[in-house]
Amino acid sequence: MADWHYTRQLATIVSIDAVGFSRLMGLDDVSAVAAFEERRNIIIESCGVFGGRTFGAAGDSIMAEFGNPIEALRAAFDFQDRIATLNASADDNMQMPFRAGINTGDVIVRDDSLYGDDVNIAARIQEFAPHNGLAISETAWHHVKDKSTAEFTDLGEFLLKNITLPVRVLIATRGGDGAPGRPRTIAQPNTAHQQKHLSSGPPAIAVLPFRNDGSERDIDYIADGLAEDIIYGLSNTRWISVIAKSSSFQFRDDALGATAIGNVLGARYVVGGALSRGAGSIRLNASLVDASNGRLVWSRRFERELVDIFKLQDEIGSEIVSMLEKEVDRVEQTRTFQVPWESLETWQLVRRGRWHMNRRTRKDTELAREFFEKAYLEDPNSSAVLNELAWWHFWRAWLRFGDSDELEKVTSYARKALLVDSQDARPHAYLGVADIMRGRPKSALEHLEDALHINPSFAFARSAKGSAHLLLGEARKAIPLFQDVERLSPFDLYAFHNLGELAAGYCFIHDWTSAIETADRSLSLSPGYFYARFLKIGALMRSGQPDAARRELAVFQARHPDFSSERVGWIPFADKAANAFLIENFEMARTHEPAGGKCLQTEDGRHL
Repeated sequence: MADWHYTRQLATIVSIDAVGFSRLMGLDDVSAVAAFEERRNIIIESCGVFGGRTFGAAGDSIMAEFGNPIEALRAAFDFQDRIATLNASADDNMQMPFRAGINTGDVIVRDDSLYGDDVNIAARIQEFAPHNGLAISETAWHHVKDKSTAEFTDLGEFLLKNITLPVRVLIATRGGDGAPGRPRTIAQPNTAHQQKHLSSGPPAIAVLPFRNDGSERDIDYIADGLAEDIIYGLSNTRWISVIAKSSSFQFRDDALGATAIGNVLGARYVVGGALSRGAGSIRLNASLVDASNGRLVWSRRFERELVDIFKLQDEIGSEIVSMLEKEVDRVEQTRTFQVPWESLETWQLVRRGRWHMNRRTRKDTELAREFFEKAYLEDPNSSAVLNELAWWHFWRAWLRFGDSDELEKVTSYARKALLVDSQDARPHAYLGVADIMRGRPKSALEHLEDALHINPSFAFARSAKGSAHLLLGEARKAIPLFQDVERLSPFDLYAFHNLGELAAGYCFIHDWTSAIETADRSLSLSPGYFYARFLKIGALMRSGQPDAARRELAVFQARHPDFSSERVGWIPFADKAANAFLIENFEMARTHEPAGGKCLQTEDGRHL
C-alpha cells in the first residue's frame, strides 16, 4: 500500500455511452463494432480539440477528462452534432447515437485512471440524458451557466445508486434566445422522494402525449385523444398506478428522454410515440420504456384506415391498453425474483403468484396459491389479493367441470373485492364466469356488462360475455366478442380457450372451414385441450372429410382414453339441443356415418 501513489485534483468528467449498442450487436456485430469505432474516433478527436482526453474505455462506454467545464460542454455538443450528421446518412437499423453526462468535482488520479464519487456521478447522470443528448450536474452547471448560451432544463434532485447525497440534474441543449445558462424548471413535487419508488413498491406508469410527426396540425387532437384513452384504460387495470394527464402532458416534447421524464414524474414506466397521417390512413408508433434502466420493454407500429376517427381511437387505444398491461405485468413478475423474500410486499407476492399461475403446471398452480394466501395473510383487504384468489379458485372450478365448492369460493372472494373497490372490473367478471358455470348465462351477462363498462379493454370479460351468448344460443353475437379478444390480447396464455369457444360458435352457424381452422389454432397453443379437438372432429365430418376426422379421432382417443360424451353434455347450454348437436357431430366419426345429420334449432328458430 505504501507504494500506491496518487494525487487529488478538481476535474470535469464526461461519461459517454452508445445508445442501442446491444441491439445493433444482435443484428450485425461486425457492422455494429465498425460503427462504434467510427463514432469513438469522432469523440476522441472532439475531446482533444477542446483540451480533454479520453480514458477507461469499457465496452460501449467512454470516459473523458477536462480541466475546464465549459470546454467539456463544447466538446460534448461538438461530437454529438458530428455523430448526428453521421447517423443521418446511415441506414435506420444501424444508427448509433451517443448520450453524455457531465460532472465537476474532486477525483483521485493514478497513472491514466480517475476514481471517486464524482466520476461515478457523471456515469449515473448520463442515464438521464436523451438519445444524442446531454445531462449535467448542478456543480458543473454553476461553472458554465454564465459562459454559455446553452439552455438548461432543471429536472430536480435525484438519489443516485451508491451516491450518499441527492444530485441535482439538468438537461443541456443548444442555445436559444433566452438568457445564457438560465434553467427552465419543470413544475414537480419532491423529485428525490419520487425517484426512490422507481425500483420498489407498486409501479406507476406515465403516458405522454403522442407527437404529431406530420405537417397537418388537425390530427393533434387525435394524438391527445389516443393518449387520454390509454390513460383511462390503464387506470381501470387497478393494479398499476397511472400518472395524471395534467402531469404527463407537460412533456409534449419528449427530447428529455424516457428515463429523465420517468424520474421526474415518479413513474417506473413511460409510454410514448408518434402519430402521422398518410393517404387515407393513420400510423402510430408506440413504445414502453422502463425508466429505472432505460430499457425498451415493448414497441409496435399501428396502421389503420382513416374512415371513422372515433372508432379508430377506440380500437388503437384499447389494443395498446391490453398489450401494455400484459407487458408491464411480465416485467414486474421477473422483477420480484430480484427481491429478498423478507422484503416482499403484498403486491410482489401477487406478481410472483401470478408468474406461477401463468406456467399452468400442477406444481406451479399450487405454488401460486401459496403466494396468494401469504399475501392474503399480509393484507386481507387488498382487492388485488382477493381478485387473484377468486381467479385461482375459478381456474380450479373450470378444471373440475364446475365444482360447486370452488365456485362458492370464487363468489366469496369476488364479493369481498367489490366491497373494497366497487369500480374494479375483475370481481364483476369473476361473478359473471361463476354464473356461467352454474348455468345462469343471463345473470352472467349483467355482471360482465358491469365489468366491461368499467374496463372496455378487459379481454377476459369480453371472452366470458361471448361464452354467455353462446350458452344462450346466440352464436352470431358471441363470435365478434371472441374475435375482439384476439385483437385485445393476441398473446394471452389462455387464448386456447377463447379459440375453442370461437370454434364452437362457428360450428353453430355451420361455418365448418372456420371451425376447423380455429380449432387448429387452439390446438397449436394447447395440444391437450380436448374441446378444440372434439369440435374439429365434428367439423371435419360435417364438411365431408371423414378420413381426416378419423385420423383426428385416433389422436383424440390416444390423448383422452377415458373420454365420455358426458363431458360435453355437462356444458350448461340453455337449450340442451346444442349439447346434442355437438355430440352428434363427434359421434359421426365413431360410427362412420356420412355427413349431413339433422339440423337443430334454437328457441327463436335460428339453425344450430
